[in-house]
Amino acid sequence: MTKETKIIVGVLAGAALGATIALALSSDSTGDIKDKVSDWFTDLLDSSKDKLAGVADKVKDKISEIKA
Repeated sequence: MTKETKIIVGVLAGAALGATIALALSSDSTGDIKDKVSDWFTDLLDSSKDKLAGVADKVKDKISEIKA
């Protein structure tokens, strides 16, 4: 596992833990806070997927350069 992958996994794990704690502690009866945290976490996952895709593309490019 590369250094970047470890960092991304750590960030995602921390975000998941934080979101879980926030949902467990929220006493908002309307669920507004829960929706906001859920939306934030979804956005975080989407941006992380984009970054991982970018890293994968860079790796593929480097492999292509090495083979050429």
